[in-house]
Amino acid sequence: MAVTIKDVQKSSCAYKKGIAPGDVLISINGNEIVDVLDYRFYQVNSKLELIIKTSKGDTKKVKIKKQEYQELGLEFDSYLMDKEHSCRNKCIFCFIDQLPKGMRDTLYFKDDDSRLSFLFGNYITLTNLTEHEISRIIKMHISPINVSVHTTNPELRCKMMNNRFAGQALEALRRFADAGLSINCQIVACPGINDGDELRRTVEDLEKLNVECVAVVPVGLTRYREGLYPLTPYNKETASQTLDIIEEYGNKFKEKYGRRIVYAADEFYIKAGRNIPNPDYYEGYPALENGVGLVALLKEEVEFALEDYETDSNLNHRVTVACGECTYEHLKNTLSLINTKFPNIEINVCKIKNNFFGGEIDVTGLVTGQDLIAQLKGKDLGDKLIIPSCMLRFEGDIFLDDTSLDDVEKELNIKVCVSDNSGDMLVSEIIKKD
Repeated sequence: MAVTIKDVQKSSCAYKKGIAPGDVLISINGNEIVDVLDYRFYQVNSKLELIIKTSKGDTKKVKIKKQEYQELGLEFDSYLMDKEHSCRNKCIFCFIDQLPKGMRDTLYFKDDDSRLSFLFGNYITLTNLTEHEISRIIKMHISPINVSVHTTNPELRCKMMNNRFAGQALEALRRFADAGLSINCQIVACPGINDGDELRRTVEDLEKLNVECVAVVPVGLTRYREGLYPLTPYNKETASQTLDIIEEYGNKFKEKYGRRIVYAADEFYIKAGRNIPNPDYYEGYPALENGVGLVALLKEEVEFALEDYETDSNLNHRVTVACGECTYEHLKNTLSLINTKFPNIEINVCKIKNNFFGGEIDVTGLVTGQDLIAQLKGKDLGDKLIIPSCMLRFEGDIFLDDTSLDDVEKELNIKVCVSDNSGDMLVSEIIKKD
């Protein structure tokens, strides 16, 4: 297998050696190039010998001397240089299986690709890995590797993932640990299935592998679960019970290793009606992408940002900040801190009920444009509406329901400002009068 070169950066090492678009990269220093991992790993050396098949069909050797880690300058059709690997599982809790029909095609693609874990921090289940890929990850010492574990009970893992190979795939986790790779783990907890004693078993097994971090998140259930495995959402009692286990092991690990290792997503604290821990608890926030410590970090960032401002009573505009139901009270309390420096800015925090997904979905990142429009239309929103960037796709223009930012502005007749998910940018957006 080989990869076709789409373009060559001018003045790059490859350009100077006459490598051209349409040529095919076969190998670097005798190593076959299949995808982005091969290319990135083998191009770092200072002395390279490339085997190139030209667009005319000739095969040639190209020797290049460069600085170590200097880029060759080759560009390919996609960042993976290959097709994305799709998921082979049908997990009982899969969120994609709970999406309504008629959404854009990309939302239904289930990725389970070790390359995306390396490039973007995505979590993989290990069930997609071939022996070649496992050996390559170890050889390249790709780290950290992010793994959706869910349970270390092989039989239960097969059941939860509807994949008869899901249990034996855990052997790759042990091999990665033996090779000294840094491993971050994710557990989607489902009441009565992989929590309780099963959660204890999983955390204890992962401790033996010396993993860096274990994030436990509650299953998210939409109203589109007809025909799917019967699951129940967490309530105050079951969330408290699960939180007790996580806290117990976190405290134990903190005393034993000097770090907590296992953390609960913010949703568990909110569902259990407990206070969110202070920032020090999260030890540098190693699992933010799993919703662990987001509330604490936002408050910390807002407090830190406000230290740079002098008290100003002259600003007297009004803004509305939209969020999901889950974090409403915490966001409202955090943003009230801004009034200690800007007492005459009116900050109206609006919680948006997720009617689109329904069920138990109440996080801010899944709020849709149509719910924003339906619940805010006709209300006095002040001078502008502020939403977090997590409501939009990566390009920052479209909500999950394909409603555009322009649609929301037009329907609500107000300027919509998108703030990234940091506290300092949110403070800046609130105090800025457009």
